Amino acid sequence: MTQLNAYLSFDGKCAEAMKFYAEVLGAKLEALITYGQVPGGEPPPASHADRIMHAYLVHEGFALMAGDTPPGIPYKGIQGVMLALSFNENAEAQRVFAALAEGGQVQMPMGETFWAEQFGMVTDRYGVPWGINGAPKPMGQ
Repeated sequence: MTQLNAYLSFDGKCAEAMKFYAEVLGAKLEALITYGQVPGGEPPPASHADRIMHAYLVHEGFALMAGDTPPGIPYKGIQGVMLALSFNENAEAQRVFAALAEGGQVQMPMGETFWAEQFGMVTDRYGVPWGINGAPKPMGQ
């Protein structure tokens, strides 16, 4: 089965962010591997030994991967992308939106749209942009 997963880059906050997402989204963090744990090859600089080389978060409806930027590669933030989550229940969409908004920045508060009963956009405290969809509206209404 072919699967497409988002892979986020962080600047030293990957472990913290992925643990937060696991809690908020009810997902399981299956891998959290530091640069210092990678076998073979040159050891990483001391500044990167405890940073995350690979994280893997699994949920029934999606998987999310992430890592801190590798040594020698400047971090430029997360640009030109938004993670979109869709929920069947508006209350769950609002709960997740509120959790992601805590310490972040709301671009569009939760409200009704032509495609969903609730939709909002937020960039969380880790710089990740999210679009949160509540219950979909029936087509043509």
